[in-house]
Amino acid sequence: MFQLNGNPISPDTAFTAGDIQYPSNWIRLASPEERAAIGITEVADEDTSFDSRFYWSKGNAKALEDKLEVKQDGTPLMVQVYDEATNSMVDTDKQVVTKGLKSQMIAQVKATAGSLLAATDWKVVRASEGVKAVDADTLAERAAIRTASDANEAAITACTSVTQLAELKLTWPV
Repeated sequence: MFQLNGNPISPDTAFTAGDIQYPSNWIRLASPEERAAIGITEVADEDTSFDSRFYWSKGNAKALEDKLEVKQDGTPLMVQVYDEATNSMVDTDKQVVTKGLKSQMIAQVKATAGSLLAATDWKVVRASEGVKAVDADTLAERAAIRTASDANEAAITACTSVTQLAELKLTWPV
């Protein structure tokens, strides 16, 4: 990014410096010395990238842990249901919880494991109905999926920061 007198300036826009008007391609064609002579400096663009799975914005991390929600007065915010007798919403005995990143990732791990296991569920059902036993390779594959799922969940649970969680590499059997 280029600046003229501290203000950003586009390299493809005509501009005026002092009493001289410069064409839109001048910054691109000028040497660094020519740009410096009229007060144009080049500054590094700010890195504004971030991983939206873990951050709301650059440097603004999402919550790692679950959060029990409360009202403005500090009392617990309870899940509500409709009560036909009173024609109104009433509190239940369950407090509202906003799931943190750990809970969300563990749910994804469980879903992935379930999806991987689903491919061979039919063999287990067939065996439970006494039709045909499940072969050893399938049983080993299913055990490896469960072991990987448990290891991934433990790794997620062990994370103490969003940075650690973002750098975590989950593994699954091939």
